[in-house]
Amino acid sequence: MQLPEETLDNLQKRLRRVEGQVRGIQQMLADTRDCRDVVTQIAAANKALEQVGFLLVAAGLTWCLDDPDRSRAAGYDIADVQKMFLKLA
Repeated sequence: MQLPEETLDNLQKRLRRVEGQVRGIQQMLADTRDCRDVVTQIAAANKALEQVGFLLVAAGLTWCLDDPDRSRAAGYDIADVQKMFLKLA
């Protein structure tokens, strides 16, 4: 799947942010922060990671629709992208 450079940059930026959130959660645990605060941060990191997945699938769907012959030749058709979406849902 070929994605625009700006999409890849956006996904990388989001993943770095999630990485920072996870490090923050680790520090919260080390600091024995309140369980409710930790769970709130875990939920936020989880949501952010889900968004990365959905953006990736949306970009893949766009690629498949924009150039169906090329995407099919690369092993991606609409059914494959639907399966990826369902894995995230």
